[in-house]
Amino acid sequence: MGAGGGSRLGQLFLRSLLFLLLAGPPAPRPASGQLRYAVPEELEHGAFVANLGEDLGLDLSTLSARRFRIVSRAGARQYLEVNLENGILFVNERIDREEVCEAGGTCLLHLQLLVESPLELYRVEVEVLDINDHAPTFPWQEYVLEVAESAVLGARFPLESAHDPDVGTNSVRTYRLSPNGFFSLEVQTRSDTSKFAELVLERTLDREQQRTHRLLLTALDGGVPERSGTAHILITVLDANDNVPVFDQPSYGVSLPEDAPAGTLVIQLNATDLDEGPNGEIEYSFSGHAPLRIRELFHIEPQSGQVLLKGPLDYERTSLHELYVQAKDRGPSAVAVHCRVLVHLLDVNDNAPEVTLTSVSTPVLEDAPPGTVIAVISVLDRDSGDNGRVSCEVSPDVPFELRSSFRNYYTLVTTQALDREVVPEYNISITARDMGSPALLTRSTLTVPVSDVNDNAPRFLQPSYSVYVMENNAPGASICSVSALDPDCQQNGYLSYSIADGHIHGMPVGTYVSINSDSGHMYALRSLDYEQIRSFQIQVQAQDAGFPPLSANVTVHIFVLDQNDNAPVIVSPMPRNGSVATELVPRSARPGYLVGTVSAVDADAGLNSRLSYQLLQATDFTLFSMAPDTGELRTLRSFLEQDATRQRLVVQVRDGGQPALSATMSLLLSVVETMPQTFSDFSEFSLPAEPSSSSPLTLYLLVSLGSISFTFLLAILILTAIRCRGKRCSHGGDGCLPPCCHCCPSSRPSSDGLKTSNLTAQPPAGTTATTCLDVPGGGPPGYCYKVCLGPESAQSDFMFLKPCTPPRNNEKDSGKRSQPGQNLQVSKQIKQPNTDWLTPSTQRPALKSSQSLEDMGEIRKALQKEHERLCTLVTPVSEFQKAPSGTNSIWTPQYSPLYPGHIPPLDYQHNVYIPGTPTLLSSKDGPLFLGRENKNSFSTFGKRKKMTTYCDMHDNVVINNDLK
Repeated sequence: MGAGGGSRLGQLFLRSLLFLLLAGPPAPRPASGQLRYAVPEELEHGAFVANLGEDLGLDLSTLSARRFRIVSRAGARQYLEVNLENGILFVNERIDREEVCEAGGTCLLHLQLLVESPLELYRVEVEVLDINDHAPTFPWQEYVLEVAESAVLGARFPLESAHDPDVGTNSVRTYRLSPNGFFSLEVQTRSDTSKFAELVLERTLDREQQRTHRLLLTALDGGVPERSGTAHILITVLDANDNVPVFDQPSYGVSLPEDAPAGTLVIQLNATDLDEGPNGEIEYSFSGHAPLRIRELFHIEPQSGQVLLKGPLDYERTSLHELYVQAKDRGPSAVAVHCRVLVHLLDVNDNAPEVTLTSVSTPVLEDAPPGTVIAVISVLDRDSGDNGRVSCEVSPDVPFELRSSFRNYYTLVTTQALDREVVPEYNISITARDMGSPALLTRSTLTVPVSDVNDNAPRFLQPSYSVYVMENNAPGASICSVSALDPDCQQNGYLSYSIADGHIHGMPVGTYVSINSDSGHMYALRSLDYEQIRSFQIQVQAQDAGFPPLSANVTVHIFVLDQNDNAPVIVSPMPRNGSVATELVPRSARPGYLVGTVSAVDADAGLNSRLSYQLLQATDFTLFSMAPDTGELRTLRSFLEQDATRQRLVVQVRDGGQPALSATMSLLLSVVETMPQTFSDFSEFSLPAEPSSSSPLTLYLLVSLGSISFTFLLAILILTAIRCRGKRCSHGGDGCLPPCCHCCPSSRPSSDGLKTSNLTAQPPAGTTATTCLDVPGGGPPGYCYKVCLGPESAQSDFMFLKPCTPPRNNEKDSGKRSQPGQNLQVSKQIKQPNTDWLTPSTQRPALKSSQSLEDMGEIRKALQKEHERLCTLVTPVSEFQKAPSGTNSIWTPQYSPLYPGHIPPLDYQHNVYIPGTPTLLSSKDGPLFLGRENKNSFSTFGKRKKMTTYCDMHDNVVINNDLK
């Protein structure tokens, strides 16, 4: 920096210091709830103004965190700034008062201070004090003034005013004129307190003596130190023009609206001159000291004296214009006369309100309480009076309102709870309207997005889902899809699906199905079997990712549809020698004679289990016929001499599925002249075509045989009870109930191995059991069977198939079964019938076959395949003993009405057992009802002097042979 620059800075510093000493330190002056300070202009950057932190009572340590700042309109210069560390208001940019405030008077800087958390607004006024930094200057360095020599004493000649940008005492205070003998100087004051000088003729001019006069005009201000400016005045003495123009009045006043267009007549001036000719022709013009601004706004017609509007007026900038007009004639040595025209501007509502958003807090949480501050809004109208009075409002259809905090300052707050799912974003229209006529308004739109809160739980599209899956499905295949909606957004609306913990038939539900956590697609993890599980339900949960997370559950019902995947199984008659069943037929049989009944079962349901019977092959098709629905084999005609004595038949059983499955068996019939006393297996269970009376000899044989069998069985039961009691002691109460079960393991079997349906049977008194055979079970682990035959090898009376594990019945029932002589125990609970098939009581499927001891291998294979769903019931001893002696009882399972008045349908295949329904065993004397606990899935078929039972994997298996 040069020496000149340093000197200027030094002078500025001395002037500022002197001002501060005279004015004292700037102190806050609260006015109407505001703080007011004073600061001299031209201070350097960083100059101290005030300590706002202390004056406002703010915690200095939190100023930065609370974002303490000065709010200003966009584009405005930031002359002052706040130090956030100590709260001091300092000069940010050099302040030139003459630049900031063009007009005179008090120069104020209005500051709005904003602090957040909580939101507070303060208003501060800083008065910029003028310093004497400008010297008065004249528009021209030399003035030329023509004065007629005939000018009278006391004539006044106004001079152009000096201009000093400073105000107050620093502006032009007075004028001085260099000493001379003709003119003196008088200083005049305008209405705005500004000074101007007039030359006053003190002595008559004599052009012949002195043509010109040179004077020095000095303008002085009132600053300290005093500044001055000079201009030269050249006065030319003109020849005499005795009369001067005269205005009607020395001063004029006129009112003009500020929105008057260009060319508007402001005033018509009139001046008169008594002279004639050119000396009486008057020309009008602005005085030499008229400001440039006046010349830009107004125009004077020189000839007519009309004052016209030239430029646009602005009441908000200047409400009064002062025009100085001169008139002079065209004569020689014309003397100009002056008048003043005061133009008062009328305010017009030509300024719309200005809306400024000083602070906006967006987005707003949807759970924000009513009264939450969203924004601070300031409005400004530059008009005056009612034209500048502004009201502000928002549209009534939004949950927001404006609250006035200071004059022309508003806070936008919420009036009620928000819901982002209903309205995610608000476009708030803010309307500022003044009180003018007509009123002007300004609309500003504020967009307020609503931030999401996790306030909505997921919702499934359906209250529950029903899914139908065909059995034997491929593992891993998709079976259905669930879908839920969450109106929340982002992570609050992101859903994940899961399956609730649970068990299906003792297995975790996760081993059956899985679900894609993102898409909701469900997949079967295993191939389903309709015969094992027909339906199950799971709980699917949809949970969002919000905090805390919300969830919803839905029940999915999965129904397994049946496929024809089980072929019919022929259960009666059983082949005797591997693959052929043999039977005897009397040659004297008449047409319609019932040779026997073929019985089969099908584990499928519905049409897939509807069976039909037919003869595929026969030695003579004209001799036998097969009932397609019942499987009854009857003779079509009587036997002839030429008929073969051995008839071979091939029987096929087909189900109703698509495609149909079938099973075949071969039956070898021997035609004999007379039937032996021991009836054949196949014909024993056939109902005679015509009822016949029993002979007394048959009755005696039956009574004797029954007594002997009952006595022998009673002895066996007593020995069994003794052995089982000993085994309970040795095995801790886990021994087998019957003593014939020699295959029982020493360890305790699984509790899941058996269900509660355990049947035991006791033969009539007098029977003896001399043959026992252990049959290992081919089913689930832990099962073995004991086959006990009667004293006649293949003609044995009873056969027991019993698991080694004791049933899971209560102890009382277990104890009763171990008592000798106890009758057959059955469940008293009647299960609901399977609605797929019902049968009238007149249709009785007879299950008959020949069976010998060497057929047990086939029995074991059948048990292994059908042990889950087939079971045969036997007649209790008490009911068996009621049968009349001498009768050849034929036992067949049949369906009975489930309750009094129930009428079963007529389309029942009476040789097929439908799981889940009660069963009747029919004899010659009538049906015998047997119930079954738990699953009620069994099937029976007849044998000669024996009946075989197939049990499911959880039930005991009993094979029972009736007496002769």
